[in-house]
Amino acid sequence: MTSETETRETSWRFEDFNLRPELLKAIARKGLISTMPVQTRILEDETLTDGDLIVQACTGSGKTLAFAIPIYNSMEKTPPVPQVLVLSPTRELAQQTAREFVWLGADLGARVATLVGGLDMERQIRALKEGAAVVVGTPGRVLDHIRRGTFATGEVKVLVLDEGDHMLDMGFRDELEAIMSGLENLGRTWLFSATMPPEVASLARRYLDAPRKISLVSDITCHDDIMQKTYIIPARRRFEGLANVLLWEAPSRTLLFCATKVETQEIADRLCDEGFKACAIHGDMSQRERNTALASLRGGRVDILVATDVAARGLDINGVSHVVQFGLSGNLEIFVHRSGRTGRAGHEGSNLALLTSRELRTFRQMARGSNLKMEIIPAPDASELEGVQKSRFENMLIERSLADEEYSRWADEIMARDDAGQMLAGLLAYAYGDQPGGYSIRSDVLAEMNRDKKQPFTREGESRGKFGGESGTRRRSMDGGVSVQLAVGRNEGWEVGALLGAFCRSMGVAREDVGNIKLRENSATIELSHKASELLESKKPRMAKEGLVVSAVRLISSEEASRGKDGGDRGNANVKPQNRFPRRERPEYRKGDRRDRSGYARKADSERPSKRRIRGES
Repeated sequence: MTSETETRETSWRFEDFNLRPELLKAIARKGLISTMPVQTRILEDETLTDGDLIVQACTGSGKTLAFAIPIYNSMEKTPPVPQVLVLSPTRELAQQTAREFVWLGADLGARVATLVGGLDMERQIRALKEGAAVVVGTPGRVLDHIRRGTFATGEVKVLVLDEGDHMLDMGFRDELEAIMSGLENLGRTWLFSATMPPEVASLARRYLDAPRKISLVSDITCHDDIMQKTYIIPARRRFEGLANVLLWEAPSRTLLFCATKVETQEIADRLCDEGFKACAIHGDMSQRERNTALASLRGGRVDILVATDVAARGLDINGVSHVVQFGLSGNLEIFVHRSGRTGRAGHEGSNLALLTSRELRTFRQMARGSNLKMEIIPAPDASELEGVQKSRFENMLIERSLADEEYSRWADEIMARDDAGQMLAGLLAYAYGDQPGGYSIRSDVLAEMNRDKKQPFTREGESRGKFGGESGTRRRSMDGGVSVQLAVGRNEGWEVGALLGAFCRSMGVAREDVGNIKLRENSATIELSHKASELLESKKPRMAKEGLVVSAVRLISSEEASRGKDGGDRGNANVKPQNRFPRRERPEYRKGDRRDRSGYARKADSERPSKRRIRGES
């Protein structure tokens, strides 16, 4: 496999390449002039698309046109049977890709069929019978049509695997292999992927014949249009840190990444409770609910979309001003891939990582050797926010008055009255009083930063208590505890760090209550202290929501407890813990407190900072 890594910038135009007049006409009609780097790299060397090809490019890089243009450009005539198959991981991405093929091939008379789940099967069958030259679909529905005999693949010459890494993440390997093994006359296979994990490389070795490789991600960490910031937030008040950062940055359209589906919904609900306009999108939502959430963001009814990586893949969201990564990502590639959601098409954007002091230490090790440059600052405090918010509000009032002089005469009349000050105070209370307020967190952040400065590193760069809660804490003895076997493992996408975080979060236990973790392909075993084991039965429904299904429980023998008492890894020795998603500590619940929808204790009104809601939002 030859490697051709390109990072140079170009200013090529579509008309500079040897493209068919019909394609140039469609491109001009769309208003496109200059090519993006991945498009330039493929179009400038026509031999690249003569055989198998691997392209590593991030979301928003323009890769759809990078494979659609050479496909149409090499078609001698529009065939009456499918000759091109494009597989996408999600329904949204497949539909988006199909729309690109439709407008690009309009002047060629090319028909496109979209085969995705959740839509009318008969309509898809009619599209195939009407002579679709290009078929775009998700692996499950495409395989369904093949087995039904409604999609004949005998003439398919080109296969495009779009977002190959994500298709494997979603468990489509069996479907992909079934489809690819049945394409008897396939001539070219093109794999497009944002990341290149071992699973993708293995698939490429098995099904691609001496592919050429293009990589355009080596310098993506120094994207000039994306401002990179890391805000340090307190481990025990992570949500409060998030709220302060959102108030400080005041983003116009935000994509906020969380670790799990459960956390995604909880964060969206809590943001709404605090007066932000937010909604969630995750895998447990129906297609109708997902469409409603996306329409709310695009229509401006909400300005924060809280999502998991899986749910966000393939979404066509323009104008994202800020990407917020709430917690540590699994690796640098995922971090970079998320950040690519902003700073597109020449627009500036911001990528914000919200990390605890301990997570920051791990992140530094993750980014070592890369060109990533980030500003690292403590999350803003309530005292800093107050002045900034008032200044913004005053500027907004001035801009509004300059744009509309209708109320100037009324204002003059009010200012001449004796009670003008009282009138103005009432107006501010009415118009400004419902805005979200900030939290006092600076002392917590500084205390944790000072504490972690004193904590030594291991060879891997992680703090000695890899998954410990506070500095100096030790794991509890496992004597009298239990070993919990879960019916999930690596095949379901779990890693040790993520598994530990989800387990502690759903059980409501501290990390020192968890002993060794053994992660296998189809199962995982977690040791639990005696004190924490008493909660196991009552917490099983909560664990199931996190995707953790208990298959067996056994007592830990005294010999096992003694052997694991003074250390040992949490997890298999061959698995490097990621420590990706630290547990959000639950505040102490006292009598008189209320609980919000996420199950966290909420302070009584007298103890909560004054918050100002956005009028008209529920």
